Amino acid sequence: MSARPLPQDTDNAPMAKEKTLFICSDCGGSSPKWLGRCPQCSAWNTLVETAADTGSGKNRFQALARSQPVATLADIEASDFERTPTGLEELDRVLGGGIVEGGVVLIGGDPGIGKSTLLLQAVDALSRQLKVLYVTGEESGAQVAMRSRRLGLAGTQVRVLAEIGLEKILATIEAEAPTFCVIDSIQTLYSEQLSSAPGSVAQVRECAAQLTRTAKGSGCAMVLVGHVTKEGALAGPRVLEHIVDTVLYFEGDTHSSFRLVRAIKNRFGAVNEIGVFAMTDKGLKGVSNPSAIFLSTHGEPVPGSCVLVTLEGSRPLLVELQALVDGGGPSPRRLSVGLERDRLAMLLAVLHRHAGVATNDQDVFINAVGGVRISEPAADLAVLLAIQSSLRGKPLPRGFIAFGEVGLAGEVRPAPRGQERLKEAAKLGFSVAVVPTANAPKKPIEGLTVHAVDRIEDAIAVIRGL
Repeated sequence: MSARPLPQDTDNAPMAKEKTLFICSDCGGSSPKWLGRCPQCSAWNTLVETAADTGSGKNRFQALARSQPVATLADIEASDFERTPTGLEELDRVLGGGIVEGGVVLIGGDPGIGKSTLLLQAVDALSRQLKVLYVTGEESGAQVAMRSRRLGLAGTQVRVLAEIGLEKILATIEAEAPTFCVIDSIQTLYSEQLSSAPGSVAQVRECAAQLTRTAKGSGCAMVLVGHVTKEGALAGPRVLEHIVDTVLYFEGDTHSSFRLVRAIKNRFGAVNEIGVFAMTDKGLKGVSNPSAIFLSTHGEPVPGSCVLVTLEGSRPLLVELQALVDGGGPSPRRLSVGLERDRLAMLLAVLHRHAGVATNDQDVFINAVGGVRISEPAADLAVLLAIQSSLRGKPLPRGFIAFGEVGLAGEVRPAPRGQERLKEAAKLGFSVAVVPTANAPKKPIEGLTVHAVDRIEDAIAVIRGL
């Protein structure tokens, strides 16, 4: 009589490791092991580890067949997303009003700029009304507690987990069932299903995808902290930004006390919104009047300085642009900080061709005060007037502002929402403005004299007469 097999202990049996493949990022070809060169397209160092899809094509089509029925767009009930304020007004502005149930936010920035500090403050504020979880992969629980004490936070309702294993984190999220969760940071996590090291492209992509599915399935709002490269972009695959709902960037100099948080993608609100914070010994505090930090405090007007009214999302900001024109010799330099260098070269050519102001043998330096980055073309007119002021050695009048796009033909084009820009300038005490004709106010604005111009030579003539 044969012996009966002993029952196996399925609880302690090790889980079978999921099979992995290496996919070429160029051609999409696959290989069962890593190779330095793709066997399909012969590209070097393009094979990236990823989890193998064990399901058959038939099963995938069956899953699609069980999906939701098709509906007519006009018949779908549309309602706004319910938002929960974080308690930090400037952060709520960038997020579009607060956190959204099941929303995933990716926030990146240079090391030491304040990402963990800001999120710890937000977690502490939200813990008074929601169940929160702070997952730290870069620090121990004691280090997080020390920062919390230093910032003066109570932390009585904040749950903390120091872990980098994705599977353990997901199990904790399922057990704790938080409404708001912070993962600090996504580059420190690893999944046991992949053999690559934490921070690799495959690990970052897989961990982000798993956390996003968990957030959508459980309704937990989640924030992922991401590292940035030397160029300032988020480290890891570009698909990381497509997976999440909102992408925020920390900007500013770590040696300055001011920080900017900019939204470059937001499925629940406006993009290009910014929040302005000041770093204090008690953490990051919102700045109620951000225009003040972007304006220099000159006792008297100085040559080469012009104030621009720019738009950051829905908020008009006043930023001082400074220009320095100096003798450069046969190889003049063009350098801009906070603005596009290629656009500066183009504007100098327009200034020479249409206004007769030559800078061919001069070094030209442009700087946006306060570390802000200006990408909108409405800064063109202010840049050229600052250069003209520095070249002549004559300051622009006190209380002077300008904005407008300058075309290659020398025309001055209107900027969007010009009336709001002018009203913001008047509210802050500015008295003289040079703007495109299309942005001239229909009704006079109290305390503000507006000079409307059509071409760059007209603008130069106006400031020479002031």
